[in-house]
Amino acid sequence: MSRDPAEDLRRIAFCLERALEPSYRVKAFRTAAGVVDREGRDAVAARSAAGTLTDLTGIGKVTALVVTESLAGEEPVYLRRVETLGDEPVSEGAGRLRAALQGDLHTHSDWSDGGSPIEEMARAARALGHAYVVLTDHSPRLTVANGLSPARLRQQLDVVAALNEVFAQEHADGLAEPFRLLTGIECDILEDGSLDQEPELLARLDVVVASVHSKLRMERDAMTARMVAAISNPATDVLGHCTGRQVLGHGRGGKGRPESEFDAEVVFAACAQFDVAVEVNSRPERLDPPKRLLRLAVEAGCRVAIDTDAHAPGQLDWQHLGCERAHLCGVEADQVVNTWDLDRLLSWSGAAAGG
Repeated sequence: MSRDPAEDLRRIAFCLERALEPSYRVKAFRTAAGVVDREGRDAVAARSAAGTLTDLTGIGKVTALVVTESLAGEEPVYLRRVETLGDEPVSEGAGRLRAALQGDLHTHSDWSDGGSPIEEMARAARALGHAYVVLTDHSPRLTVANGLSPARLRQQLDVVAALNEVFAQEHADGLAEPFRLLTGIECDILEDGSLDQEPELLARLDVVVASVHSKLRMERDAMTARMVAAISNPATDVLGHCTGRQVLGHGRGGKGRPESEFDAEVVFAACAQFDVAVEVNSRPERLDPPKRLLRLAVEAGCRVAIDTDAHAPGQLDWQHLGCERAHLCGVEADQVVNTWDLDRLLSWSGAAAGG
């Protein structure tokens, strides 16, 4: 059986990302995959036979063994070892919810603080079976995350449009299922509740996720007013990771971060009133909102978006974590906006399906 060594290397990287393994390990396999693509299968096979794969910059002993086993038609031993990393089993109800999802509304690329190019993120989402994925790189004020200025966001819109032409042609050629990369942003909610991007640009986007990233310890009443102001903004579609907590800190370990304080009943009532979805953030270090608050959101009649907040391709496979928590809190599939098809989603967000 023929295998593609570059794809095997990328699959290993994907599994490591899903399990939140250190980024240097992930990079080693993604770098090796790029080398294999650049050199071509025949040249790589010749080096494998001659035992000179490691002479190539970016190929080490471990990745060379993966390539050699793959070229021989064998599933690499390393791939077998990592295939189930981070792939946690879920309950039957959570599994049904995950199967109903058609896309992901919160993802990042290397245009802000993600680790992979836009196209790589989009293709990984399509490979997971998504019909759409929203690109939501950060807004300008979050400089630590290389937030997008208005000029850079306009450039990104052109990149997305060009990629969608490629995906449409691949579908027309029978090479892939229909897939759309949607335009979006994770927009900072500023201290006064305004959104950190030009209103004209926000109006052009398919989906706007509004999140608090600064002054997380703001006094309770002030934080409540700040969030309600953002929720009432017509541009806002999704309230991102509403408490801002981190239960693990970044990656493995770390001291974490406590929840922001706000009047949850008031905030969720505003989400219900203005038809803004409350995000169930699937990142394992966030698990936001906590279940007690998610139950309040459900009781308030809020819509929900089950998102990954992925910063790497493997992290796109985290939605089952959010589905488990949503299921435990009584979330039904039709309440989840990303179980909807593309036309219904864009009608809800106010974007044009043909845009």
